[in-house]
This record gives sequence, C-alpha cells and structure tokens, in this order.
Amino acid sequence: MNHRRSSRGLSHSQRSGGPSGGHWRQSIKEQGQNKSNAQGTDVYPSQRSGVPTGRQWRQSNKERWQNESKVPVAEVEEEDQKPGPQVKETVPRGVCQTMCPTQELWDREKQNRLHRFEMVLGTEKDRRPRGDPLRAVKEYSRPAAGKDATNPPDLRPPAVLLKTVCYLIDDIATSPNLQPWTEVYNFVFDRLRSVKQDMIIQRVSGLDCVAILERAVRFLIYASYCLCGEPLRLYDPSINDTHLQEYLSWLLDCYKTGTEPYPNQEEFHALDLLYNLGSGRAMQHILEVPKQHRSTPSITLALSINQAFLERNPLRLLRLAQKLNFLQTCALHRHLVKCRRDLLLIYSHGYSSRNCRFPLHRLSKLLSLDISLTSQLCQVYGLEVSQDKQVIFSKAAFNEPEQGKLHCKLYHSIVADKQKGLTIGNIIHGNAFV
Repeated sequence: MNHRRSSRGLSHSQRSGGPSGGHWRQSIKEQGQNKSNAQGTDVYPSQRSGVPTGRQWRQSNKERWQNESKVPVAEVEEEDQKPGPQVKETVPRGVCQTMCPTQELWDREKQNRLHRFEMVLGTEKDRRPRGDPLRAVKEYSRPAAGKDATNPPDLRPPAVLLKTVCYLIDDIATSPNLQPWTEVYNFVFDRLRSVKQDMIIQRVSGLDCVAILERAVRFLIYASYCLCGEPLRLYDPSINDTHLQEYLSWLLDCYKTGTEPYPNQEEFHALDLLYNLGSGRAMQHILEVPKQHRSTPSITLALSINQAFLERNPLRLLRLAQKLNFLQTCALHRHLVKCRRDLLLIYSHGYSSRNCRFPLHRLSKLLSLDISLTSQLCQVYGLEVSQDKQVIFSKAAFNEPEQGKLHCKLYHSIVADKQKGLTIGNIIHGNAFV
C-alpha cells in the first residue's frame, strides 16, 4: 500500500527515469534556440549579422518606393492608351411589331384587366371580354424584381412606338364616341408612359424619338388646359406637370445634341418658356439656341411675355397674350389667374378713391374677359361693381379669395376663343396655328 501510494505521487518523468521538470524545460528552450538560429526564420532582421537596423531598413525601402513611383507621365499615358479588351454594352432592341405584346394581351385577357377601349366590340359585357389585337396597347408597369424588362419580344421598336402614339391620338383622343374625356386622358396618359418606358430601355434617339416626344408634350399641354378644375380623382395637375416637364427636358436635350434638322424646335422652346414663365432653366435653354433660331417670331414673343411677367406688368402680358396661337395660350393659361389678380391689385391701389369710377367694359378688355365674368372676378376679390357698370377700386377692400372659391376654368375665354375650327388631332399633331 505504501509502495503504491508513493509511486502514484511521483511525476511521469520521475517514474520513467527521465529528466526532472526544470531540466526538461531547459532542454526544450535550448533546442528551440538552436533550431531558430539554424533556420533564421524567427530572428529579427536587425539581429542578423550584416543586416541594417529597423530604421535603416525602413529608410532604404522608402527611397526605393519613391524612385519606383517616379514613372514618366508619357509612359503612364501610353500604358492607359494601350488597346485592351473593351467591354461592349449591349442595348436591347425590340422585335414586337404590334402595339401590345401577344403574351401581355393573353395575360390581361385571362385576368380581366383589359380596358374597354381595347376589347372586341360586342364582348364588353361578357364575363371575360376578348382583347382586340388591333386596339390593345401595352400598359405601363413598374419595374419588378425578377421581371426581365429587356425581353425583345416585349419591346416595340421606334417605328412601332411612333405608330402607337399616332393611334392613341387619332383613334382614342380625338374620337367623339369615347367619353368622358377624363377617361380618355387617363388611358392615353398610361399608354404614353409605357411608350416612354420602351424608349428609355432601348435608348431611342433621332427623328422618331423627337416625333414621339413632340406629340406627348402637345397632348399634356392641351390636357392641362382642357381638364383644369376637374376633381383630383379624375385628373391630378401636379402629376401631369411632372411628366410634362420630363418630356420637355428630354425633347430639348434631343434638339441640343442631335445632328438632324428639327423644324419644330422653335415652337417647343417657346412652349417651354410660356409654360414655365420666370424659370431660369427655361431661359437657359433659349439662350443656348443658335441666334438665327432665337430671333423667330414665336421665341421673340415668348421672351417678351416672360419679360413682362418678371417685371410684374400684367397689362402688357395680357396684351401680348392675344398674339399667341391656341396651344401657346394653353401653355400660358395656368399663369393667367395670377396675372389678372396682379392687375386688379395694382388698379386697386392706383384708383383707390371714393369718387373714382372705372368703366367695367374697359376693364373687361384689359382682362380679356367678357363683362359678366369681369364683374364676377371683381366681386371675388372684394371690389364693388355699381349698378351702372362702374368698378369702385379700393385698396382697403381688396382681399384674397377663399381657397376653392376662384375656379380657373370659368375664366378660360381667352383660350377657348382661339380653339374655334381646331380639332384635337390638329392640335396634337402640330397643326394648331391661327
């Protein structure tokens, strides 16, 4: 028992007759030093004979790196200009020859998502109306994850896109049988967005691109006048304005960068300025136009109206507006409310007197309104109109109307008078000149 207990308390080295713990650790340390000295891997460079110290080593390497970095500029430029493998970016090209891809037409027919303007006549009231390939137009869809928007069978080439836009104008927008026009507008607006989407994906440019954009701009400008005052659920002027500005910016950029002759660019530069009176961006676009184009009558007139607007001269602005054609007046019409308000405010201060009377018929000519509308507008701003058709201006009586009380559509006579004899097709295709 004592022999077993004493042997159990001994260490392994003592039982086997090996060296003690102290001798064993000393021998391992000596072996490690000998091995590292033999291989030279764990010794610092400064500890080896003939090797510089750490500071000298860093200094020598720093000088070497600086010398290597001093490569002549000409050599660098030559290396950059060496021909190498160029990555060519491929632009998808559409092959769909119909206004609506066949697969989309089938899908929307199965899902009952056809618009009534796209259905086969006589099937509108069926449980599942059939789609007419000659009337269906590709609808706008937002880009979605996992959906390939560059599939050539789903993209329409530029010639088909232009044909689609002409169909939307000639067969939908101008059709007297398709009512109400708010529904017509929403259908055409959505289909124009899908046209723009196809153009962006294919990077369409040139004459077809310009022809499409010109018609889209005219349509949206006409809609901004025609649907003014409609409920927001039927027509949102801010959304219409956002897309119109995008189309205008794209179109003017095409004029600037294109090499082909564009006969309508003066018209659209003038429309851009009239629609965006007081805008520095619109003015910059006109200043970039060559001088021979900038001196055309349409641009000269637009510049004069813009100057009158900046000078707060509503009387001159309204006089010059009489010279505009119908579409130009449509572009200007959203500024007319402010212009007439400024004129009444100026006259309220200039003719503010108890004994002063201003003839109503004369004021109606200045405002480009008939007598009844002039009287109504004066009352909206708190001005008194006597029974003998005289306006009593007073700066104390002038006040701003309550929100929603002033309806712009009631005072469109200056625009409506110029539309006589013009169809929507004439307007959008560019024949709206008087």
